[in-house]
Amino acid sequence: MKAGILFSGGKDSSLAALMLSRDYEAELNTFVFDENHDISGVKAAADALGLPLRKRVFEEGLLDIVVEMMVKDGCPNNAINLVHRKAVYSLTDEYDVIGDGTRLNDRVPMLNYSEIQRIESKYKSALVRPLLGFTRREVNYLTERYLTVAYGETGQIMNGDYENEIRPAFTAKGHNPDKIFPDHHEQSLVTGMKSQKKSGENK
Repeated sequence: MKAGILFSGGKDSSLAALMLSRDYEAELNTFVFDENHDISGVKAAADALGLPLRKRVFEEGLLDIVVEMMVKDGCPNNAINLVHRKAVYSLTDEYDVIGDGTRLNDRVPMLNYSEIQRIESKYKSALVRPLLGFTRREVNYLTERYLTVAYGETGQIMNGDYENEIRPAFTAKGHNPDKIFPDHHEQSLVTGMKSQKKSGENK
């Protein structure tokens, strides 16, 4: 059974992909607003995991809607949830299972239970979130154990996070993205896999 995983190249989506790849034929999906947006860093992360990657493009005009929503709300939450919802629903035609890297502590992106039920009943797809029971501490533990990761603020780390395209759109429209997005928002990008000792080896 195939699983389509929403993939930014960061540690959360990478761990989710590794977990799902144990039981499903996993395929990574990175969404962009502009088809020319460079995702070479994300491709390198996918290669490090040994999983196939597909680049997908949101429908035209969504980025403008996202910027307008954020300006109106004064925060990114509703707009990011909209983008996430669009990504999830767009994969229901191709995958029986859709995965993401949502953690226990996350407020966004987050679909509510009724939406997840609707995806399963109407579209016959299951939204699986393998990190949902993991706190940040445990995610960091797993990251340290399995992955090598580069960290930096948005714009310094070229992963597939939506913010990398949304911030320039704010500037182009004469808005200051720093008034919307939180300060010092750390991003991650997986750069490799750590070799694992076989069971029974001395530690």
